[in-house]
Amino acid sequence: SFAQWLVDDRNPLTARVTVNRLWAHYFGQGLVSTLDDFGTQAAVPSHPKLLDWLAVEFVESGWDMKAMHRLIVKSATYQQSSRRRPDLAERDPGNRLLAQGSRIRLPAEQVRDNALAISGLLASRIGGPSVYPPQPEGVGEYRDATAGKWENSEAEGRFRRSLYTFWQRTSPYPALTIFDAPSRERTCIGRSLTNTPLQALALLNDPAHIEIANALVRRIIDQFEGSESRLDYAFQLVLGRHPEPDEKARFKDFEHMQRKNGANDDLQVWILMVQVLMNLDETITKE
Repeated sequence: SFAQWLVDDRNPLTARVTVNRLWAHYFGQGLVSTLDDFGTQAAVPSHPKLLDWLAVEFVESGWDMKAMHRLIVKSATYQQSSRRRPDLAERDPGNRLLAQGSRIRLPAEQVRDNALAISGLLASRIGGPSVYPPQPEGVGEYRDATAGKWENSEAEGRFRRSLYTFWQRTSPYPALTIFDAPSRERTCIGRSLTNTPLQALALLNDPAHIEIANALVRRIIDQFEGSESRLDYAFQLVLGRHPEPDEKARFKDFEHMQRKNGANDDLQVWILMVQVLMNLDETITKE
């Protein structure tokens, strides 16, 4: 009876709450900013007619989540540039009116999955049991004995989407918690987004990310010869664009400095360069 009431045509709340959370996923905040409260104390919708229209579309599509994701990401609103506009700095500093694109750091799982996809390692298989990707030594020392020892998965198990990573409350996977993945002890409506030095250190030193960087370097070196061609390909893979002239110059100086410091092997030089690229704010941010 409760399930039938939730999706009854006379109950508009379920559809409105759902599309509002989907909107917040892509724009950083919902059309109603209080994601967990649609009651009398809730915030006023910034675009009430849009919220109603999305809710109706959702119901009429047969509650099709994929259709709603597709509808939002194909919209002109979502595809706007996130470059800051001086004329909006005072009029709409929080971008509630959606006059420009929203700039949001990727969620924890997507930071890792994005790196796997860039390197060509991401396993596409759907379903199956949890996996145990590499993590820093000693992290699982205080794991609950009932969970058993953390044995790193082999083959594709190391590179499956973060959704499948084994999770234990007393010893959560560090590469996810550092990027604000919730503890799963209670319902989490909206994640916090922090920016700490630990995140940069994880992207540079975490065993899983080092393995990913090595795979990306092999992909680049096998495909092209010459620093300029490799750098252009690396930028396209990681950032989806070509490098600017000043970026080319900086990376050339960086390469020269590494060779001067004794890194004579191409692999050594490019691992360092790729780690820099994958640690850029632009890499882990949806712009």
